[in-house]
Amino acid sequence: MKLRTGCAFDLLVPTSMGVRLTPLHGQPFHSSNTFFMQATSAESNVASVPAYLGMKVKVLTAFVKGSPIARFIKDDLAGRHMAVEGPEVPQGGPWGYRHQFNLADMGFGMRGPRVHNDRAGEVGRTLTAKDFDLERIFGREGVRIVHLSGLIGALSSETSAFCLEVVRAAKRHGTAVSFDLNYRASFWKGREKELRKAFEEIAEASDILVGNEEDFQLCLGLKGPEAGGKGLAGQLESFKGMIEEASRRFSNVWVFATTLREVLSVDTHLWGALMRAEGRWHAVEPREIRVLDRIGGGDGFVGGLLHGILKGWPAEKWIQFGWAAGALAVTMLTDYAQPADEEEVWSIWEGNARVKR
Repeated sequence: MKLRTGCAFDLLVPTSMGVRLTPLHGQPFHSSNTFFMQATSAESNVASVPAYLGMKVKVLTAFVKGSPIARFIKDDLAGRHMAVEGPEVPQGGPWGYRHQFNLADMGFGMRGPRVHNDRAGEVGRTLTAKDFDLERIFGREGVRIVHLSGLIGALSSETSAFCLEVVRAAKRHGTAVSFDLNYRASFWKGREKELRKAFEEIAEASDILVGNEEDFQLCLGLKGPEAGGKGLAGQLESFKGMIEEASRRFSNVWVFATTLREVLSVDTHLWGALMRAEGRWHAVEPREIRVLDRIGGGDGFVGGLLHGILKGWPAEKWIQFGWAAGALAVTMLTDYAQPADEEEVWSIWEGNARVKR
């Protein structure tokens, strides 16, 4: 697939930023009193892979004016080598706006991770197209790929409309659109008709479409095929059938992709991936990986996939690099990958865990 050239930014992500609190030493949240705090969002997690590897990345978001959490987030994104643009929204008093809190433990052994989202008063829910000069961003500055996820797309009626305006502006100026469906039942409750229409428009404009079987069925109304059997082999065959149907309906999409995961224990997973790119199938057979914290592995995969596309590599390398970037992300305390360089990611793909001196 061909991307724009001569752009100020390789990747642009609209998002609602917040912070994640994770107990230390793999303990449950309710049993802990000491936590690791990081800035987080699904979309910025994706963007971290290309940003750490030297791509020019920009984040569109909203901040609570004067908030120390907002300052923490800005400094964190700057440390990830990302440019940031967005309005400063007055807090409106102690009961006004704030940034979301993600409360998540990593789990241990056979005790699975638990995640609790506290998004009351989330400032990112107010994002609208009026907050940004989209003609400047996509026209005069230029963007090669804009990446959205179903989380920002479904966060509120305002953000749904915002994402649609972003996609329309991107298409007017020849920017490729990447969309990770990321279905969340709590976001869709009571808004199914509204969100189905919005998601279908974004999917129809997308060049890259990512999601699992449930995402395609619940976000886009596609009928799921009969499963090909149990386990990852069944997932693979079932997803292939789903994508064949999706490709007939969304014929403009160049790349369909998903990850495949089987959890053996909290710290040991079988990790694979499947991609249909420009009409050809590419698969990574599930391999055993060690896991420190599983949250963010899928975002790491998408980030690696987009990095490969931005680099202009052959399609088979997109999925390989994506798989390895996802495998890297789950070894880190942050829920995003922080690759030192491309060599580190390729070493993971090659299964080379030897010390580098």
